[in-house]
Amino acid sequence: MLLIDSHCHLDRLNYKLFHKDIEDMLNKAYFNNVKKFLTISTSINNFYKINQLFEKHQNILYSCGIHPLNCLKELNNFKNQENCFDKIEKLSNSKRVIAIGETGLDYYHSFQTKKIQQNFFREHIRIAIKLNKPIIVHSRHSIHDTINILKEEQAEKCKGILHSFNENLNAALKLLELGFYISCSGITTFKNSIELCDTIKKIPLTHLLIETDAPYLSPVPYRGKENQPAYLFNIAKKISIIKNINIQTLAQITTNNFFNLFKLK
Repeated sequence: MLLIDSHCHLDRLNYKLFHKDIEDMLNKAYFNNVKKFLTISTSINNFYKINQLFEKHQNILYSCGIHPLNCLKELNNFKNQENCFDKIEKLSNSKRVIAIGETGLDYYHSFQTKKIQQNFFREHIRIAIKLNKPIIVHSRHSIHDTINILKEEQAEKCKGILHSFNENLNAALKLLELGFYISCSGITTFKNSIELCDTIKKIPLTHLLIETDAPYLSPVPYRGKENQPAYLFNIAKKISIIKNINIQTLAQITTNNFFNLFKLK
């Protein structure tokens, strides 16, 4: 059985307290059948750090982009948007980079930077289309604007993932119309996620992915602890129950979905 963590931040795990080193973290994941990873960058400097840490681990793939909460900081670092996006495009030409992002909109933590976030989001989509690579989308308290911008920028040309999905069925259907995939995180295991689980029941298996978002959003029974890729098994188990299939079948389907979306062999 092969499980793929389609969204994690492996550089942010605590390697002093919870893991001896990167190999120790990976061994724990392998024990739970998690053997491939997409680690997500949230800024240019973060991308460099990821590349340095995981260069020798070929089963760890990268994204390249700027998280909506880092837009203003990166704008200040690069003086103007053009320099910033030139850098993203250049770095994303690497074969190891299979996705653009994490990008999107976060009005929960930073409504004041709404316009800057929207501008950055649009530019990420344009780069994704140009490079023919899927886009990793973050949306919090902003799903209406997120979907509108995806439509306006013709994001169906690059497709992508709405990561850590926590929206209603209407939003899911609009994303599916654009050819996007829905990625399920540890939120699905929370006891108050009844509506979310009902929505996931209605999402086609052909467009589902699973993720940890480690070190965040630890699934039950690890809530309150730092998340890690090994816990993807718990998320997969929950999704298999929701979809009424065995976990081996879910693993095969989500693995195929990952390879299809990112055009991997």
